[in-house]
Amino acid sequence: MLAQAGRPLDIALRFLDPATQPPGAAVGELHVGRYEDAAALDRFVAGLSHVTFEFENVPVPALERVGRSASVFPPARALAEGSDRLREKAHFQRLGIPVAAHAAVDDPASLAAALATVGLPAVLKTRRSGYDGKGQAVVRTEEEARRALATLGTGLVMERLVPFTRELSALAVRTPQGEVRMWPLVENVHREGILHVSRAPATGLAPGLEEAARGHVTRLVEDLGFVGVMALEMFEEGGRLLANEMAPRVHNSGHWTIEGAETSQFENHLRAGLGLPLGSTAARGHAGMVNLVGTVPPLEALLALEGAHVHLYGKEPRARRKLGHVTVVAATAAERDRRLAAVERLVAGR
Repeated sequence: MLAQAGRPLDIALRFLDPATQPPGAAVGELHVGRYEDAAALDRFVAGLSHVTFEFENVPVPALERVGRSASVFPPARALAEGSDRLREKAHFQRLGIPVAAHAAVDDPASLAAALATVGLPAVLKTRRSGYDGKGQAVVRTEEEARRALATLGTGLVMERLVPFTRELSALAVRTPQGEVRMWPLVENVHREGILHVSRAPATGLAPGLEEAARGHVTRLVEDLGFVGVMALEMFEEGGRLLANEMAPRVHNSGHWTIEGAETSQFENHLRAGLGLPLGSTAARGHAGMVNLVGTVPPLEALLALEGAHVHLYGKEPRARRKLGHVTVVAATAAERDRRLAAVERLVAGR
C-alpha cells in the first residue's frame, strides 16, 4: 500500500523481506534477505535515498546499518521504544500520558510482586514481539498467572485488565520540520486480539476526549523527533484515555484513509519522509473498514456490496492471517454502519 501510494508521485519503492513472495513483490523491486544479514542489508540500501519500515519486528541494528547510507524514517529510536512494552509504558509516563497499572515479570518472585501491585484480572504479555493477540494471556486467578508464566517464559509485563468502554486510535503524521497533522480519532473493535472493524471519525466522544488524544500523540511524536505516521492505541475508561501501545509506522487502524480521507496515511508517510508538503487529513464523510482474516469471501460477492472498496494483499490463506480489507465510505455514520454490517455478514458467511 505504500508502493501504491507512491506510484502517482513517481516514488519507487524497493522491499527487503525474508519471504520469497511477499505482497510487496507485486508492486516494487524485491530483495530477499534476513534483516540480520549485513551483506543483504548493504545490497538492499545501495542506491536508495530513504528507508522506512512497516512493522516492528525489524531489528534496530538493521535500521542503524542502512542509516549509514540512506535517511531512515521513522527514527530507529522510535522503533526501540515501541518494540519493548515495558520501555514503551515508561516513555508514556515520562510524557504524562496515562497508562494502566503494570509491572515487569521474569520469574515466580516477580510474578508474585506483580500480582500484589497490579491485581487481578490482568494480562500477561511478552515485552517484545507478539502482535494481533500473540504472546499474551488474560489471567483471572493466581494459578492462571503461574501457568501463563510457564508458557510465555521470561521478559514479560503484567498489565491491569482494563474494563474499557471502547478502543480508540489516534493517527498522526509529522514532518522533519515539526509539522504535525492528525486524522480523526478512530474507534476499533478487536476479535481474538486481531483488529476486526474500524470506524472513523469516532462518534459520541466525551467533551475534551479528542483534544486529549491529540495532545498525547503530539507530545509523543515531538519528543521522539518522529518523522512519518504513528498510531497511538488507547482505551477509553470512565471518560478518560489510557495509552495501550504505540505503533511507530503506518497502522491497520488507518487503512480506511485510502478512500476515507483526503490524503491516506500511506501517502502522507511518504510525503513526510521525503520532506514533501503534507496533504489534508480531513475525512471524506464517515468511513469504516473490515479486516479479511483467515479466508476471503468470493470477490464477486464483495464487489456487489454497495460502496465496498476491496483491497486484497496476495497472501496465502492461513488462520488468523490478515488477507485484505474492505473499506466503505458514506455521508452519515448510520449509512456507514449499514454498509459495514453488510460486509460483516458476508465475511461471516451469512
